[in-house]
Amino acid sequence: MGILLGLLLLGHLTVVTYGHPILEGPESVIGPWKGDVNIPCTYGPLKGYTQVLVKWLVQRGSNPVTIFLRDSSGDHIQQAKYRRRLNVSYEVPGDVSLQLNTLEMDDRGHYICEVTWNTPDGTQVVREKIIEVRVQKFPVSKPTVTTGSGYGFTVPQGMRISLQCQARGSPPISYIWYKEQTNNLEPIRVANLSTLLFKPAVVANSGSYFCTAKGRVGSEQRSDIVKFVVKDSSKPLKTKTEAPTTIQIPLEETSIMNSSRNWTTEASDYLGDTIAGPGRGLPIFAIILIISLCCVVVITMVYIMLCRKTSQQEHVYEVSRMPSSEASDSGETMRVAIYTSGCSSDEPAPRALDNNYSDDPCLGQEYQIIAQINVKRQH
Repeated sequence: MGILLGLLLLGHLTVVTYGHPILEGPESVIGPWKGDVNIPCTYGPLKGYTQVLVKWLVQRGSNPVTIFLRDSSGDHIQQAKYRRRLNVSYEVPGDVSLQLNTLEMDDRGHYICEVTWNTPDGTQVVREKIIEVRVQKFPVSKPTVTTGSGYGFTVPQGMRISLQCQARGSPPISYIWYKEQTNNLEPIRVANLSTLLFKPAVVANSGSYFCTAKGRVGSEQRSDIVKFVVKDSSKPLKTKTEAPTTIQIPLEETSIMNSSRNWTTEASDYLGDTIAGPGRGLPIFAIILIISLCCVVVITMVYIMLCRKTSQQEHVYEVSRMPSSEASDSGETMRVAIYTSGCSSDEPAPRALDNNYSDDPCLGQEYQIIAQINVKRQH
C-alpha cells in the first residue's frame, strides 16, 4: 500500500512540474536605436491546454504596465506610444514574440511575457517570462555596393539599372554617391540617395563609382570603388553564355553592276548548302541575287522597247473649218490635217491641196493628209 501511494504522489508531482507549458526566451536582447527589435517568447503547445490570454507588460518603476493584450475579442494595444510600432506573433502556435519598431532610448527596460491557459481539468495556469531590452546607438558599418542585374556591373546601353548602397547601423543613415574623375581631380557628387538609378544607362555613364554612409553615431564610412561599364548596343555584349560565332562569307566578284566591287556578308547562321563545282562555291542567296538582277535588266529593256514602239504610233488629229480666200463665193473650204508627232514641237499650219512640195526634213517622219472640200452654198 505504501508503495502505491508513493507512485501516485510521484505521478502528481510530475504532472505539476512537467505537465504545464513552459515559456522560453532570452534573458536580454539588444536593439538598435531608431531600428527594430524582436523579443522572443515561445512555448510548446500541449494537448488539452488552450491559450486564453496573452499579455506583454513593461516594468515602469515598481508597478508593471500592460502595453498589449490578446483575448477572445482580439488584439488590443494599451499604450498610445506603442501604436503602429508594436506587433505580436500569432501565425505559429506557441509563438507570442513581440516585435517593436523604431526603438527610442526610453524603450529600454524589462518586458514581461505572460500567457494564461485553460487546463484539461478546467483550471487556469499562468506563466510569465521577464526579458531585458537594451537600446544602443550603433555606428555605421562599411557600405557595400550591389546591383540586381544579371550582367553585374557591365550592362548594355539602354538598360534600366540601379546601384544599391547598403550599410548597417542605427538609422537614420545618409548616403552620397560619387563618380571618380581623371587627372587626379576631386570626385563629383552624383546622388544623395542610397540608390543610384540609370534610366536608361548610356555609354557616358561608364566610370568608377563609390558611396559613403553616415549615421548619427560614429564616422562616415566609404565603400570600395566599383567600375561601371555601359557597352555600346551596336557591339555584341559578352555574357556568361557564349554567343554564336559570327562567320564572314565572301562573295565572288560580279561584273553586272560594278566589276571592281567585292561583296561580303556577315551572318550568324551559315548557309552550308552551296552549288558544288570545281573551284567555286557560291551561297544560295548570292545565286538568287544574281538571277534577280538579270531579270530586272531584261524587264527594263523590254519596257523601253515597248515605250518607243508606242510613241511612234501616237497621232494628233486636228480638224479646222475656215473660209477660203481663194474659193468662190458659192463655196467654202474644209481643211482636215492629220499630224503625227514630229521633230518640232510647233504645230504646223494646215495647207491647201495645191501640190506644193516642201523640202522640210521633218516630212520624212511626219505625214500630212490634206483634203479640201468645196461645198456649194445652199441658198
